[in-house]
Amino acid sequence: MFPALERLRRSHFLLVAILIWTGCATPPPEPPPSQEEQAREINEVFETPVAYSVRHLTPEEVGRFITLSPEYRQDSAEIQAFYARRDGQYAWFVRDTLSTAAMSFLNLVLVQDSTIGLSTGHDAIHELVTRILDRTDTIPLTDRFIAHVELSLTAQFFLFADREYNGYVQRDLRDLDWFIPRRKKDLQQLVDSLAAGRMDLSPIEPRVPQYRRLKTALSRYYKLTWLDTLAPVDLGDVRKLVPGDHHRAIPGIRIRLHAFGDLDPSAGDTLDVLDSALVAGVMRYQARHGLDVDGVIGKGFIEQINVPIADRVRTILLNMERLRWMPADGAPDRIEVNIPEFRMHVIAGDTTSWSMNVVVGAQATSTVIFSDSLSRIVFSPYWSVPSSIVRNEILPAMRRDPNYLAKKGMEIVGGSSSLPVVRQRPGPSNALGLVKFLFPNSYNIYFHDTPSKGAFARETRAVSHGCIRLSEPKRLAEYLLRGDTTWTPNKIEAAMHKGRETTVVLPKKVPVLIGYFTAWVDEKDALNFRNDVYRHDEQLAEELFGVPIPAMDTSAVASAR
Repeated sequence: MFPALERLRRSHFLLVAILIWTGCATPPPEPPPSQEEQAREINEVFETPVAYSVRHLTPEEVGRFITLSPEYRQDSAEIQAFYARRDGQYAWFVRDTLSTAAMSFLNLVLVQDSTIGLSTGHDAIHELVTRILDRTDTIPLTDRFIAHVELSLTAQFFLFADREYNGYVQRDLRDLDWFIPRRKKDLQQLVDSLAAGRMDLSPIEPRVPQYRRLKTALSRYYKLTWLDTLAPVDLGDVRKLVPGDHHRAIPGIRIRLHAFGDLDPSAGDTLDVLDSALVAGVMRYQARHGLDVDGVIGKGFIEQINVPIADRVRTILLNMERLRWMPADGAPDRIEVNIPEFRMHVIAGDTTSWSMNVVVGAQATSTVIFSDSLSRIVFSPYWSVPSSIVRNEILPAMRRDPNYLAKKGMEIVGGSSSLPVVRQRPGPSNALGLVKFLFPNSYNIYFHDTPSKGAFARETRAVSHGCIRLSEPKRLAEYLLRGDTTWTPNKIEAAMHKGRETTVVLPKKVPVLIGYFTAWVDEKDALNFRNDVYRHDEQLAEELFGVPIPAMDTSAVASAR
């Protein structure tokens, strides 16, 4: 028997005893409480998280509803488990009256949908509920109709919460080249809370601070859509503007930078000169968009500032969707790489301790999006050349130059003449540089040093074969070994130049997350955007909106200021 009903029966006998004892000495009775007040009092007395109702559903009724409603079948187990826990008791009705929690829930969904900009398709049930509450409507409140509304409300909850919690994209994320496990859900406690009238969606929103920051930024950008009515900024035949230059396009730039919050509010909107105040605003904008921070207005700056606000809004929504996929709780100490940002961040607690520039895979050999744990450091490493590089690059080079392997410090250690196994000996010319960091995975992705430092100065740093090159590898080694007094900075330096491979197993593995975020709010509360280097935004936009975000010509941005 449902516990609340048993407690209610006991309270009934107690109430009868009290009435007999008081007899006619009691004053005239007050107006009886409404059914909603009675239900609320029952819940308060018995302290049950499950709202009380005299109506019940049989398992057969629940199963029949799911069979006739294919749109809810993916949540059928959740719906059936919900009513099984309640012994079939209704959640959204008090006798024949719809509870205030039901309408509050639907209004909460409306507000959330308008904020997020995506719909869960609850309009039909919302219309039915509105008709029930309309006393002038002649809709017959039959038992069958009430049961349908009850089950529809519960099904709508799971449909809505599933998308808010796990993402609007429901299919296998590996199809979208995302190999970070999706966070697990437990929505039963939340639906009990909502049905009891406690309207709080925070349990189903991602707990990472980044989600809330992006949600705030989204609200702000919805208010900037008026910028899309302005004429695009055009430099005409001028290649770039440097400090002190005058140009007719500058007032339009000032208006936009004012709106974005990059330009000091005291700076005028009509001046056509690139003065010191505007230079400072340009530099703030450049930093937020991954451009060279030099105060020069060039092609890359113009391309970014002309991106429509509607596209920026969609980019924010796409990245909020990715955050829904993320594990609920990140490790307190971890390493994160954001591929479009070309940066590694060392995280301690909720703050970034330090960051460095990285080089990631080119589009044809893209770096995989996944998570793992860093467990080993290898000083003076060998490089076991992947067979694809041997086949496509080394064999042709060997045919052109028989001494190619010797010149590159390479040697054949197995395989066949048609596809030999090749490795490169440790040394300053080794492709992995002087140290590599391993988090063993099936994608053969790891961090490493490199003898080629030039790529770190580029704005777009997607040029590797898939592994991640570090601009400050020694600093990472010192950080990971900071708890071991035997590994001093001098000893680390010596091991890197030793010329003989040395492996160090870390006493505690460090979580690593390689993610893909093209919009985020940094710790200075600045909204950042980056280019969609692998065109994952385009693919996800087709999933969510049915139309991709227009791709930007990143090749031009890479060479322009």
